[in-house]
Amino acid sequence: MAAPCPLPATQELSTLHAKLQGLLRFLREALAISNAHTVDFYTESLWEQLVDLPPETVLAVLRSSAAETEARPSEARPLVEGEREAGITDFPKIFCETSQKLVSVEGFALAAKYYSIQNLGICTPFEQLLVALRGNQKQRTGENVKPDEFMNLKKSHEVQAMSEVISSVAEYCGIKQVIDLGSGKGYLSSFLSLKYGLKVYGIDSSNTNTHGAEERNRKLKKHWKVYHTRSKLDVNGLVLKMAKERKVQDGINCKADIEGDCDSSPANQEEKCTSDFLPDFSGSVISNIRKQMENLHVHSHQEDNLCFGNAFSLIDLLPINAIEPTSSCRIPKRKMSEANKERRKTTSKSNESNIYSPLTSFITADSDLNDIIKDLENCLMVGLHTCGDLAPNTLRIFTSKSEIKGVCSVGCCYHLLSEEFENPPKECTQQKWGFPMSCYLKEERWCCGRNARMSACLALERVAVGRGLPTESLFYRAVLQDIIKDCYGITKCDQHVGKIYSKSSSFLDYVRKSLKKLGLDESKLPEKIIMDYYEKYKPRMNELEAFNMLKVVLAPCIETLILLDRLCYLKEQILHGLRL
Repeated sequence: MAAPCPLPATQELSTLHAKLQGLLRFLREALAISNAHTVDFYTESLWEQLVDLPPETVLAVLRSSAAETEARPSEARPLVEGEREAGITDFPKIFCETSQKLVSVEGFALAAKYYSIQNLGICTPFEQLLVALRGNQKQRTGENVKPDEFMNLKKSHEVQAMSEVISSVAEYCGIKQVIDLGSGKGYLSSFLSLKYGLKVYGIDSSNTNTHGAEERNRKLKKHWKVYHTRSKLDVNGLVLKMAKERKVQDGINCKADIEGDCDSSPANQEEKCTSDFLPDFSGSVISNIRKQMENLHVHSHQEDNLCFGNAFSLIDLLPINAIEPTSSCRIPKRKMSEANKERRKTTSKSNESNIYSPLTSFITADSDLNDIIKDLENCLMVGLHTCGDLAPNTLRIFTSKSEIKGVCSVGCCYHLLSEEFENPPKECTQQKWGFPMSCYLKEERWCCGRNARMSACLALERVAVGRGLPTESLFYRAVLQDIIKDCYGITKCDQHVGKIYSKSSSFLDYVRKSLKKLGLDESKLPEKIIMDYYEKYKPRMNELEAFNMLKVVLAPCIETLILLDRLCYLKEQILHGLRL
């Protein structure tokens, strides 16, 4: 086996702090844009309050920047050069020193680009990480697995990429047990157990998800068996075909075979024993069968530990010892068949141990996994879309539990993070907050705010810049807010309109349905008043579009801050000797 490459070195805590300083310097000025809510865009006059540029200028520059990034996605200049060209160290060039308004959209776009996670020089490219973990080894799994047949395309891509990393880390560390926190419907857990032969415990707080995952796992196992059956049929057909081709040769050699039966030499006894089990195949035929099976990706010594690899092994199709007969050939044919059946039964039981086990439990930073998993051993802790505080709690459990040898977590729903310095309550017993985690940001008493954390979820939508965002639905909601304020005297509304836009035929229909859902008397507003608001703000729709593009461009920087905070936390634990 090829030795793995050295894992990429991580940056020192002091270097990470330096990067945080630059990011914070930029966000102190730009955070007001992320924290602004588009619902209040017209009622609070957000464009006039935060931007000192025509919306046409902002749109043109951001679309041009997006097109350039899309054309050269892998091109990333050093951060220092970006700082020099964007004037990041000289904030009046981006924001006005007195009014704090945005005055340079070019500088803003460059600063946001170079303070995004992929350009800070702290990430290892996906393929490079896999090479470091595997060395020169190829992936050990069958190529015929098609998860998109039982998952949607987006989920299939996420699960395949995540499981590839997890399985590589598990093999690198010599680990077979995986704990999937926030396992949800069990897609990742099932895939890890079925495809990679890992023993997976999926923990979710929802009983509905757990029971649903059990049923889904049952269906996935059935789906896997379809692949097994098809491939077995292919191989069995090959065996029968090659057997028929040997009949002519067998007839020619029949007389010699009969004469050979009278020979009692050990060599001929061994040959006779072999022919009892495999009368129609010579060594060359068996060799050809093996080659064909390897071409079908169903037999590989590297896949023997996979729950479906054993189902395709040659000994499942041919009698035991057929290829390399030993003294066991003296066992009668009937007993050998029973031994073969017992071996297969044992293999089946062994494979069952790799099946994913869904568990129901609410995970906090203080959760003891030994209380949930009785046979906890050296393991990896993973999570795909670990919502809100579950992601930081995953890291806290990792640093406190010696059995957990690695963590692979992808967070989401940043708006659900508990934030220590957002609205400091007078009396609060909570000790472990979702953000910030690191001592560095705690000392800064840094606060993002819910709207900014919500906008961080737009990071994945950044590719949409320049292709058009759902501006009209946002426009409808912003105008509705102005109507509610002027006509009903409500400045703040805690209720949500929901997905009424997609069910509405026009702006008028949208307003009527929204008012009804909010419990407001729609008969109070005649059609003309409603449409007057629409006509009033329609010429200013480009302001809202430009403002939302600014938020989308800034979104990766908010996400970078959250992820850097978590990385610094882990580095601090190593520094303090809490994690080796």
